[in-house]
Amino acid sequence: MEPDKARRQLVDYLLSGGYILSRRVQEAFESVPREKFVPEEYENKSYNDIPLPIGEGQTISAPSMIAIMLEVSDLVPGLRVLEIGTGSGYNACLIANIVGDGFVTSIERIESLFLRTRQIIENCGQKVITILGDGTLGWEKGAPYDRIIITAAAPNFPQPLIQQLACGGKIIAPVGARSGLQMLTVGTKLKDGSLSTNVYCACAFVPLLGTHGF
Repeated sequence: MEPDKARRQLVDYLLSGGYILSRRVQEAFESVPREKFVPEEYENKSYNDIPLPIGEGQTISAPSMIAIMLEVSDLVPGLRVLEIGTGSGYNACLIANIVGDGFVTSIERIESLFLRTRQIIENCGQKVITILGDGTLGWEKGAPYDRIIITAAAPNFPQPLIQQLACGGKIIAPVGARSGLQMLTVGTKLKDGSLSTNVYCACAFVPLLGTHGF
């Protein structure tokens, strides 16, 4: 099946299943070519609603899970977003499609993924600031952020990331054990610096590694 047709069918599925709820998220899924972000041997599965391996023990999440995370992140144009775990780069480009070029910073700890993904993002025309480093430490140079999105399972919200979150901003992560299921959790930063949290759904992600991870 041609990628454009497969992409349209995926969007229809995500809409009918209630995974996509907003026009902004829908347009991002319609615009960003997922097949460009997966290894060549998996291109024919790009628009299946399943996670796919991208090398180095990492995965690109199932489209339905990505849609859920984007919706609970409540993204609008102009928000400053920090993504922890660039991975394939697909999620960063979806985010940039919503908030705008130059508003997204994404950190990847694995150098081979970082180098490959940086080139893919550039080829797709999105303006994303990519950083090689320990994502659990954040990127203070670009702080404060309106949204911080962690794309790996965290034991809790890393304290450096909470500190780099703007007042009223949201931090999103799968929180729980290193393996098995976690709970997709959203923390909103209050004026006193604490977080008000909401828990959404069970999920399963690779572990967040680093100083403040596993």
